[in-house]
Amino acid sequence: MAAAVTAYSAHAVIPMPEKPKEPKFVKPVTKKPVTGTRVFFVADKLTYDARTKIAVATGFVQITYGSYRLTATKVVYDTAKDTLKANGSVELREPNGNILQADYAEVYDKFKQGFAEHLKALLTNDVTITAAYARRYENGITIYEHSTYTACRDCVGEGKTPAWQIVARQTKHDENSHTLYYKDATFELGGVPIAWVPSLSYPDPTVKRRTGFLFPNFSYGKAYGPAIKTPYFWVLAPNADVTFTPMWTVKQGMVADVDFRHRLSSGQYDLHGYGVYQLDQTSPSDPSLWRGAVTSKGDFKYDSVWSAGWDGTLVSDRTFFHDYSIGNRDMITSSARVTGLSDRSYVQAEALQFQTMITGERQDVLPIVFPYVTASHTFAQPILGGELGVDMTAYSLERTDPVTNFNLGTRQTRAVTELHWQNPVINGLGQIITPFMRLRSDLALSQNVPSAGSRTDTSARLLPTAGVDMRWPFLATNELGQSILTPVAQLISAPDEGDITSIGNENAISLNFDASSLFLEDRFTGFDRFEGGTRANAGLLYSFLAENGGFARVSFGESFHLAGQNSFIAGSGLNGSNSDLVGAIALQPTENMRFTYQARVAQDLSRINTQEVSANLRVGNASGALSYADIAAAPTYGRPDQQEQIWGSANYSLSDSWTVFGGFRYDLRNANFMEKSLGVQFSCDCMTASLSYTESSGNSLGTLPDKTIKLSVEFRTLGTITGGFGL
Repeated sequence: MAAAVTAYSAHAVIPMPEKPKEPKFVKPVTKKPVTGTRVFFVADKLTYDARTKIAVATGFVQITYGSYRLTATKVVYDTAKDTLKANGSVELREPNGNILQADYAEVYDKFKQGFAEHLKALLTNDVTITAAYARRYENGITIYEHSTYTACRDCVGEGKTPAWQIVARQTKHDENSHTLYYKDATFELGGVPIAWVPSLSYPDPTVKRRTGFLFPNFSYGKAYGPAIKTPYFWVLAPNADVTFTPMWTVKQGMVADVDFRHRLSSGQYDLHGYGVYQLDQTSPSDPSLWRGAVTSKGDFKYDSVWSAGWDGTLVSDRTFFHDYSIGNRDMITSSARVTGLSDRSYVQAEALQFQTMITGERQDVLPIVFPYVTASHTFAQPILGGELGVDMTAYSLERTDPVTNFNLGTRQTRAVTELHWQNPVINGLGQIITPFMRLRSDLALSQNVPSAGSRTDTSARLLPTAGVDMRWPFLATNELGQSILTPVAQLISAPDEGDITSIGNENAISLNFDASSLFLEDRFTGFDRFEGGTRANAGLLYSFLAENGGFARVSFGESFHLAGQNSFIAGSGLNGSNSDLVGAIALQPTENMRFTYQARVAQDLSRINTQEVSANLRVGNASGALSYADIAAAPTYGRPDQQEQIWGSANYSLSDSWTVFGGFRYDLRNANFMEKSLGVQFSCDCMTASLSYTESSGNSLGTLPDKTIKLSVEFRTLGTITGGFGL
């Protein structure tokens, strides 16, 4: 529960553009309409030979039979044999929306069977099938001769060549088994053949789950060398399946990967296992013969109130995931929970276990937490005209060794209950006055807290808080937009926090005092600390909402400690009688331009303790973001060193389909790049392909490759091929 955090996020690369939404495939309709359904003709000219019982329609011809609609320039209908022969711009619209186009077509048995020449089928999921000849049989079999299959409609090159297609001598579609069978099939990319197989079969788009092999994936790692993954999907039942994904490596042989998934009426869970017997023990970070891991997740909802779940991981060693390109987490949190949520009440009980993946970091200082309970309830009826609620938090944790630098003991059990009340009132002047009160009770049992020595301490206390918040918004409107200026003043009083040397601070270590926390009743991030004394907070909030949708927001203020013990120390910005000045600005003149800045400045303006600035801009086909942060050191609050970094990202659209992107993060204090990346992406309606290069340094895990190349190609309706290479 104790962890150091920074004040900014570390994302250097712009996310990939979203993939196009997958069109829905509708199963072909082959059943004929109900008996007695009439055939309706509309034609420029219609002749009928009573002797032969043949009708000939020419010009613009449209035939409707139930939900089927056939159009052509000439149709010959043999009423005795119940056959239709059509030619000249033939188009058949099926009841499900699929469209079949051909130069010539024959339809038998009330549209249930047929034959077509130079067929083009446009399916509802934007898949196009072409064939020189096609024949549909009554038993649900359709044979396409000299056929092509592609999901590309807009993504075509010169000569209308699709980005990808499957070209086959013959394709059979079995609607009973929902399978497509190819003979002499070639996969073409941009019109260029890149793979050939004598026979190929896979499920048609109506199938969501079926046993069989999936696309292989490729990778390379320092620990295992070149490798290929051959996933095999096995449907065990309608609600259960398993995926075997063995990774065949050059250095280590096979790395096992088995993922079992099971859905029940109340929820679902999965069990994922990995394992390897290392043939080459010199290249991995860990030389053990056997290495592996097991992960599991579950999520169940029993009724409208109660749910439960878990997320657990067991791993043989700290570097297994990283050595075998499974993940790059530096901390693994395993948990089990039970949650109840109703109209005005909430309760959750958890068990937590933390496991570090960082080489050299001590595992014995990380706690096991059981239980960790949070609960809250807001009363429906007003109390003294205001809203009354109650919150409760309790936990019990244990670690092997104490943490001296953060004064954390080996055991601690703590329960906090808090009643809170508030009653906002708007007076005749438009002022919003909100009196509020809190009554908090603490009970703590701590053992071996370093500042208290090797003993067990029990403490109990009652901590009331009372205050008032006053806001007076002033509104002005003109032709440019609307302005809102709001002075804010708060007065809060509470008893001193008292002696805390015998209580471990497990969840309120981190502290980032800025404009967003200026007007909080208690500015600690957890309940292990309590902000005592009497203080006043004052500031200004300003917003401008432009007519064009742009906006400007500014906030500025300061906190004053008036009486009692100050709960904060150096590095917080709140430790003096006058706090640091905090402010923030957000400007967005248009949807393509945004600027933000926030800072914490010494009260005498002698220094800037913390500042963060970022800018986002989009001009034409280019977009980018640039950010800078300078965060002062505060060892007691989880920041042992000053951090000064600059990072940015950008992308440029070369065309509707091609985009180049890149990013970086640079540590100004140590004068080195923490991360650099560059990539290119192709995206259209039927495929997405990306190639990226990432270079990182100073990784705390110590096992990830410094340079990585990643390739991913997704063909819509077929699957995805990926590859990763650590250099």
